[in-house]
Amino acid sequence: MQQRSKQEYHVSLIVQKFGGSSVADAESIKRVAKRIVETRKAGNEVVVAVSAMGDTTDELLDLAGQVAPIPAPREMDMLLSAGERISMALLAMAIESLGHDARSFTGSQAGMITDATHGSARIVDVTPVRLREALDEGAIVIVAGFQGFNRDTKDITTLGRGGSDTTAVALAAALKADVCEIYTDVDGIFSADPRLVPKAHKIDRITSEEMLELAANGAKVLYIRAVEYARRHGVTLHVRSSFNNNEGTIVYNPTDAEPFGPATVAGSQAQAARAADAGQEGSEGAVEEPMIAGVATDLSEAKITVVGVPDIPGKAAQIFTIVAKTGANIDMIVQNVSAASTGLTDISFTLPKSEGQLVLTALRAEQSDVGFTALQYDDQIGKLALVGAGMRTNAGVSAKLFTALFEAGINIEMISTSEIRISVVTRADTINDALRVVHTAFGLDAAEEAVVHAGTGR
Repeated sequence: MQQRSKQEYHVSLIVQKFGGSSVADAESIKRVAKRIVETRKAGNEVVVAVSAMGDTTDELLDLAGQVAPIPAPREMDMLLSAGERISMALLAMAIESLGHDARSFTGSQAGMITDATHGSARIVDVTPVRLREALDEGAIVIVAGFQGFNRDTKDITTLGRGGSDTTAVALAAALKADVCEIYTDVDGIFSADPRLVPKAHKIDRITSEEMLELAANGAKVLYIRAVEYARRHGVTLHVRSSFNNNEGTIVYNPTDAEPFGPATVAGSQAQAARAADAGQEGSEGAVEEPMIAGVATDLSEAKITVVGVPDIPGKAAQIFTIVAKTGANIDMIVQNVSAASTGLTDISFTLPKSEGQLVLTALRAEQSDVGFTALQYDDQIGKLALVGAGMRTNAGVSAKLFTALFEAGINIEMISTSEIRISVVTRADTINDALRVVHTAFGLDAAEEAVVHAGTGR
């Protein structure tokens, strides 16, 4: 009788996350339940983090606005956390109807401990004792994403944007899962938003460093908080479609062991072949990654220009100290060379539109003290970011980017760079054209158009 290796007896623990579009209605929930059961039948332990159904969260926000102009943050969290509780219970029911034991847990029951900040709480600890007990008893575990619990206040909290992704990654880290599968309505992570660039190609594997840059610059499939958490805690992500069984995109830390999943080898070969076809260097199998991983765009930012700033030491520090007190998140900063005749300079920076008016008010209040001449506010800008770990070892990336934009008649207003990213700011009404010409210029176009199943990207 042939002996089996010890590895063959290994039971994998898989954490799966399903977004709102994947559980939008009863039929979608039943389809997701079947997929979860298939994973369980394959011999895996399964933990599922689930978002609210479809547009439930937006509908609850609208309701809150109708009954109170400024709803209390504590009550908003109580309200918004109801959406995930509905979907987790329905999903558990659907799994039970398929003959498998399933148990649903709220964020607090699952041990998601957060700080006390309502609306954007940060995870401080995960104690999944009840989840581990349920798994040991053979149950499929369903957890409400996006929510947690503060030990001091005893209040329910919500995690803010990307909360369900972050919940899934945190559970995977705490339970030492083999992989965290993020299910969405596209087949993985693409070289650009396939709704804007139909010829965008699916990326089979991408480093967490590259994914962080793409997420920070507007890519919508994964939120930056979840990617940061996964990288910090060594969680391998597998971004997949909930509408088919195709292999998705592996997001891995290159300093860790070989990334999980069958997409690894095939993905390396496919991506290397694409890089070779595009004439990119670094296409020797999986040894070197392709020069460019993808292109992302962001229309959520505005630009503030502080005009006529005295060009003396300390003024920039003074300006950004004022900005920092508002809690605004600054992205790009550009300071012009001062005019010799006046000794004045201009300082421009970008920030989220939602924080623009708050920062303008704070700066105007300190105008006489700082000594600048005027403020300009521009909310009609778009940011394009070109990302790729191969930039470190390949020359000419900037030249190719700027040439592509020049030939398309697109003007660049600001430039920012890192080791693996080049970002430019241009007009909002030209950003989609910029995205397409840059995508083509770097040989990222696929032969066939991408399939988007539901249309939201989550």
